[in-house]
Amino acid sequence: MIEQKDYLEELKQLYMELYHDENAFAYFLTILEKNAADRKAALRERDGLRAVGRSWDEERAPLGMMLYTENFGGTLRGVEDRLPYLTECGINYLHLMPLLDSPHGKSDGGYAVSDFRKVRPDLGTMEDLESLADACHDRGIAVCFDFVLNHVSDEHVWAAEARSGDPIAQARFFMYDNWDIPNAYEATVPQVFPATAPGNFTWIPECSKVVMTTFHPFQWDLNYANPMVFNDMTDNLLYLANRGIDVIRLDAIPYIWKELWTNCRNLPPVHKIVRMMNIACRIVCPGVLLLGEVVMAPKEVVPYFGAQGRAECEMLYNVTMMCTLWHSVATRDVRLLQHQMRQVYGLPQEYIFQNYIRCHDDIGWGLDYPFLGQFGYGEVPHKKYLNDWFTGKWPGSWSRGELYNDFELIGDARLCGTTASLCGIETALADGQAEELDRGVRCDLMLHAFILAQHGIPVLYSGDEIGQLNDYSYHEDPDKWDDSRYLHRGKFDAEKAAERKTAGTVSQRIFDGLAAMQAVRRSNEIMGPDAAMSVVETGDDRVIAVSRNLDGERFLGVFNFSEWPVTVQIHEEPCEASGGRTYEDLLSGEVFGGTPDGESGMDCLSVPLEGYGFRWMLWHRQ
Repeated sequence: MIEQKDYLEELKQLYMELYHDENAFAYFLTILEKNAADRKAALRERDGLRAVGRSWDEERAPLGMMLYTENFGGTLRGVEDRLPYLTECGINYLHLMPLLDSPHGKSDGGYAVSDFRKVRPDLGTMEDLESLADACHDRGIAVCFDFVLNHVSDEHVWAAEARSGDPIAQARFFMYDNWDIPNAYEATVPQVFPATAPGNFTWIPECSKVVMTTFHPFQWDLNYANPMVFNDMTDNLLYLANRGIDVIRLDAIPYIWKELWTNCRNLPPVHKIVRMMNIACRIVCPGVLLLGEVVMAPKEVVPYFGAQGRAECEMLYNVTMMCTLWHSVATRDVRLLQHQMRQVYGLPQEYIFQNYIRCHDDIGWGLDYPFLGQFGYGEVPHKKYLNDWFTGKWPGSWSRGELYNDFELIGDARLCGTTASLCGIETALADGQAEELDRGVRCDLMLHAFILAQHGIPVLYSGDEIGQLNDYSYHEDPDKWDDSRYLHRGKFDAEKAAERKTAGTVSQRIFDGLAAMQAVRRSNEIMGPDAAMSVVETGDDRVIAVSRNLDGERFLGVFNFSEWPVTVQIHEEPCEASGGRTYEDLLSGEVFGGTPDGESGMDCLSVPLEGYGFRWMLWHRQ
């Protein structure tokens, strides 16, 4: 029985504010009761042992990996067979990309779900998913799973019933007899993919209706103003949680509430819906956390964490970090990165962000152009420069990527490619140039070192741990050739993974480099969530430095975003009691001492860096 009185009072208040329907709420409570009863004993025990909130960050060294089941293991059983490899990688947080049933040829990478309770047959079964989750838990690995809540596939049973004329099913969507209301929406609602999927509505000839399709014509938007939609989708979420999923990733949550004459983004009812889903988890599966996909700058996503004591998402993506890191590589300019990290470090430390260099998706250049404008960066020409640099068109570029959704009308395009290929490793291997290869490997490791030095959960993209290159075979696949994101969605290269055991190979250098960093993170308390972080001035726009401070210790991470060797001077408060600050590089063992600067009265720490080099340095108060 449900006994959390405080939760229930808040839940009913929120529910009635949105839906004003006592019967629908009563039915919703039966959904919670059923799912609570269905939760197996091992998961209830896991719920009881896990603290809510910061639990994924408290072990000091969380390290995640996102992967496609079909690419990494072929099937869910194949992924389970490769868990020893993930353990060797140091992974304790596994993000499984979409694997629920979706129509072949119009799945949008698995984000057009036709059945929330069925795994794609070629990948396995729900029993296989539960087996994988159990095996992960035995190894101390938490499992994250995508939950697509804005829309369903046009082959979902709800869509099929709506297409056949069922008015109850049609009420689950935004369906209209003519284009009058859809055209009114179009006046204020932006388009997500104007080049490849223009417009926000699609005509359905079988029922002579117009339906809202924000992302693609085969993805029908759900109408969360209908309590039946909220009830059933929350039921689906809890069903997946009961399969052993620890973190539910809520896909595209800013879009889920629609109102005429608005942009249908981030509207207030969205927060009520997410809060109610969070309460449902607290009641049924309190060990399960929600991860929100909110594609905005860090300071703008904060409302999705919720208010104090009224959590919405326990974790969010640091979505601007990926594109800003690559911008910094291409421009050798860290001023925007410094600006954004100061914003992140100014947020409450209990906020957990996921940080990443690459993900399954393209890199969109949604940079802070008002900030960049003061340094002479114009939005359209700068996007063109970035795309030219990373596709190898710019003179002197060693990067190799491809464009995605190139929309010449507005001078915009997104970028695809693996970390290794974007860092120049692919070009260096093709040219047989050892110096170029060293530079590419250093760039790759420096970027990883940056995200591993941050608060939150660093997440690797599968294959990046061994320097996997672009996979151009998608050009010959009739199901993939028109989607360049498959450039970095290649199959796991087992041969390249085996090379991690061979000294001097790219795989060995990157794999061992990451392992060394992870060992440092696990053995030093200052790398945990309680250290206060800040940006430290370096006097060089090519180099960013960040600090961690905890209990008389100070960590400095210094990162060179250029290919040229540099030495930066970092001024620190003098520390006479310890005879001055002496830093030890935690990876190389080198020691650096500060010298007094008579003019400033500060200790001056001189830090030499290779091109794309970095330092992780620690000072102990004696």
